[in-house]
Amino acid sequence: METSWDIGISNLTKESNISICNSTHSTLMDMENCEELKFDIGYDRDLIEKIVRVIVPVFFGMIGILGLIGNTLVVIVVAANPGMRSTTNILIINLAVADLLFVIFCIPFTATDFVLPFWPFGNIWCKIVQYLIIVTAYASVYTLVLMSLDRYLAVVHPITSMSWRTENHAILAICIAWAFIFALSTPALVIHGEIHFTFQDLDNSSTACRILPQYDWCFFQVSFFLTSYLLPLTLICVFYVCMLVRLWRGARVSAESRRGRRRVTRLVLVVVGVFAICWCPIQVILVTKSLEAYPLKSATIMVQIASHILAYTNSCVNPILYAFLSDNFRKAFRKIIYCRPRQDPQRSGPPTKTTRAASTGDIL
Repeated sequence: METSWDIGISNLTKESNISICNSTHSTLMDMENCEELKFDIGYDRDLIEKIVRVIVPVFFGMIGILGLIGNTLVVIVVAANPGMRSTTNILIINLAVADLLFVIFCIPFTATDFVLPFWPFGNIWCKIVQYLIIVTAYASVYTLVLMSLDRYLAVVHPITSMSWRTENHAILAICIAWAFIFALSTPALVIHGEIHFTFQDLDNSSTACRILPQYDWCFFQVSFFLTSYLLPLTLICVFYVCMLVRLWRGARVSAESRRGRRRVTRLVLVVVGVFAICWCPIQVILVTKSLEAYPLKSATIMVQIASHILAYTNSCVNPILYAFLSDNFRKAFRKIIYCRPRQDPQRSGPPTKTTRAASTGDIL
């Protein structure tokens, strides 16, 4: 994944020759096989530095705190309520775990990369961080795909899917997804590394964590866009369109069912819309930059920074989208917050709409 290396290079105040030395070690810089590059710096360095050193840490810090608290509460609420351990909620836990890992392994290092004009963590950690960023990004989005598939089966094939929509099958699907994601993300571990470069006119040197020059950044970025955004978003849309068609073509239903339809419709619009809106800008920018068609101006760099913040915001709003909009989850969440004792099932009386929904694995 592309880093904020352009910000690190903003030390240049004029057009200068830069020698970027391709190194796969974080020790001494190998001065052989260096590429002579010329950069025309077309943005206000002082303005950009003020933005990345003040605004970026504040926003990333807020997102990190909210993401940690929100996703941790999701895990605790479901784990503390055995009655909520349905297929849907198992997927919600996996989404929360993926978002937690994303918050932990992405936000701190990205914020550091924005603020500092060099990469301070060495070559090995550069590879690990970039690999984990890709892994957690894939894990989050493909958990959404699994959740969409689960909802599709529950709504379109409610009877025939009962034997498939079990906790064991959900856990198996999650394990297969993680194994596939770890394998799919392996190229990120190989092609990223610490790069040493010197400013010839300024007699200065620095480091950056990015894709090594011998690898095709464009191919990697376009592939990542297709597999982490376009493909999963298309699958989500297909599942939900089929589900909505089934719901709206149904026979005459009661007022309660109509309210259920509205809840599903609202959640679908929020799920697809927020995911697409949060990730679209940064995905487009990264692909454009890999094609060398993204201008380095003050305005465009600020747009890139805002796009990073918007994309990472998705990790802290997911608990709201997939948990807090659920009546069952909201009640369990309140019990955790106010430390209310768990109700004895034998004394709880006849099943209610909420308990019936929980028993069938539905949270809508």
